Amino acid sequence: METQNTNQKTKKTIFSGVQPSGKMTLGNYLGALKNWTKLQDDYNCYYSLVNLHAITVPQDPETLRNNTTELLAQFLACGIDPKKATIFVQSHVKEHLELMWVLNCMTYMGELSRMTQYKDKSKKSAENLNAGLFTYPVLMAADILLYQTDLVPVGDDQKQHMELARDLAMRFNNRYSETFVVPEGYYPENTARVMSLQNPEKKMSKSDDNPNGYILLADTADDTRKKIMRSVTDSLGEIRYSDDQPGLKNLINIYSAVDGRSVEEIVAEFEGKGYGDFKKSLAEVVVEDLRPVREQYDYFMKNRDYLDEIIHQGALKAESVARKTVKDVYEKTGFVTRIK
Repeated sequence: METQNTNQKTKKTIFSGVQPSGKMTLGNYLGALKNWTKLQDDYNCYYSLVNLHAITVPQDPETLRNNTTELLAQFLACGIDPKKATIFVQSHVKEHLELMWVLNCMTYMGELSRMTQYKDKSKKSAENLNAGLFTYPVLMAADILLYQTDLVPVGDDQKQHMELARDLAMRFNNRYSETFVVPEGYYPENTARVMSLQNPEKKMSKSDDNPNGYILLADTADDTRKKIMRSVTDSLGEIRYSDDQPGLKNLINIYSAVDGRSVEEIVAEFEGKGYGDFKKSLAEVVVEDLRPVREQYDYFMKNRDYLDEIIHQGALKAESVARKTVKDVYEKTGFVTRIK
């Protein structure tokens, strides 16, 4: 037993959060969730449904609640195990906001105004240019630092936010003494980058105007097949893995990520065959890979009491760690301790 406890303590901690903004795509599954199920065996993983981040844009309350429940069900359906990882709703752990305020007071306006995502969003939604959009990266930093996180899985679009979290950790440590682990970005090898089926220059996203551009984990088998058969390729008619054929290259990447074989093996299998044969084979591979995910998702959505219990237990586990961090931060910041 002592050996197990020691091993648990020596495991590094990973934090990652997903906004409950709707059903997840094949891109989310291959690019993140499938990898998360592997990480939970080797790391102390905190996976959060970050609903506080979601309200930086207007949300229908009932839709947000439903999306949060559906996201949890999809986490579980993809293989994230609440016995191995801590799964929780961000708003259930008030320490996220408490730490955010302290970090807000140490974050410079210039740092936030330089954030690329803020610049982009301010151009696209000037009518909704709220303070939450501006300070969003500070809340993200609080999310990470709260759990003494060692590693954070990040994409290219989050590197600036990751650097801010590191800067704030070092800034607090230098001002008040060693308090936070300075986190590092985690860039897993062989992570699939899945692009739109209709525009291979863009990442697959459920916000795509064309629903044929993305595959949802909750899509039926027939819908999945249809979307793959309608996917964009080219007029060359030759199965090659080339930047000159971005649509086909994307499909080959998906095939490799789902099937587990190398790109070279897949290209060799379909040498001399047409795109139709390739797409039919890909469609069946994807359908079969997602079949248990869809079945499990349906099962969990019919067992709301179980989902509620997972959320409750996850909040307790996350809160126990978060409370210790905030207590330490408050004492070092100079706040009077509440005795009773």
